[in-house]
Amino acid sequence: MLPFLLLGAVVGCLLLAALKTQFSTLRIDRRSWSDVVAALQPVQFDQVTSVARDFLEPREGQISLEPPDMWLMLGGKEGLRRMKNNAQLMLVLAAHAQRWNFDEGVIVTERIRRDALRLRQAVRRVEIALMFHGVLRRSATLIPFHLHEAASAYYLMRQRLLALYQTSHAGLYPRLAEVI
Repeated sequence: MLPFLLLGAVVGCLLLAALKTQFSTLRIDRRSWSDVVAALQPVQFDQVTSVARDFLEPREGQISLEPPDMWLMLGGKEGLRRMKNNAQLMLVLAAHAQRWNFDEGVIVTERIRRDALRLRQAVRRVEIALMFHGVLRRSATLIPFHLHEAASAYYLMRQRLLALYQTSHAGLYPRLAEVI
């Protein structure tokens, strides 16, 4: 009986998270470019880059970052929350860029959307693993993989967005690069 209650609670939480994401997306889409940029939250991007490159650019000694170090570098729960919120905003900013460079903008926006999906999934998996940390030992061993995935997705999103703005609207690029 207890496993069914736990499963029901997890499914309920996932549905609530999906609804919250959908409603926040609708609200954000109506904002101006300046409002979206102003809503971006600070993230230690140099730390995110270190975690992402550890995953994306393999080299000798591939396990150089320990899970507690990655957790701290990404800012813990708050850092993951900021990355997830910023991911949605970066997607909106990419959609804004489609107005100025439709051909490239459509493709890059879709890539960013897929990165955002990977990031959200990785963050949710970390959250779920943390909820069941004491119950399921396996969940704790998966957290570092999800942290790598979240950092890599965020890193790629930011790089794609900045490159899109460099070619699509160089006038807005400096402000975006400064904030993001």
